[in-house]
Amino acid sequence: PPNALTEPNDVVVAPNGEILVAEGHAGQNANAPPNTVARISRFTKDGTFIASFGKLGTGPGEFRTPHALAFDRRGRLFVADRGNVRLQLFDQHYRFLEEWKQFSRLSGIYIDKNDMLYGADSESSPSSHPGGWKRGMRIGSAKDGKVMYFIPDPEQNPTSTSAAEGVAADAAGNIYGAEVGPKAVRKYTRK
Repeated sequence: PPNALTEPNDVVVAPNGEILVAEGHAGQNANAPPNTVARISRFTKDGTFIASFGKLGTGPGEFRTPHALAFDRRGRLFVADRGNVRLQLFDQHYRFLEEWKQFSRLSGIYIDKNDMLYGADSESSPSSHPGGWKRGMRIGSAKDGKVMYFIPDPEQNPTSTSAAEGVAADAAGNIYGAEVGPKAVRKYTRK
């Protein structure tokens, strides 16, 4: 049924008031069955189901675990497509615009009022997710996708999830990482 959610990962309110829910955590596994849920579901502000978009896959508008959602000032939807190691960008009508791979394998994203994008990569490792990515947080521009800063995972040799999965920033420039493994929130301040 349209009101039943499957493995929800994140929720965000769109500029028009719609509620979007990212669904499908199991799709990041290489052996995920073809019927694995991997979608974004839309609801009115009072919770009435509107529609879903996306499916399991690697093409534009397809997902392998849509793990986090955020909107920029232009109203574009950013989806952290964790299993595909990319961000997918959609317009205000949820049509695919482009993909960005430079932020790595993101579990969490946050975009501030100045369109700075904060991305939390808690899963990358040389053995399980090739590509040379390092766990940590990447900060850059939601306008053009340029990555400007990297905060490495505080754990030097992680054997399980240690870096932040969730990320946010405050008006003073402090960055907060929600760390699943340690079950803690870590605050990063500017030097």
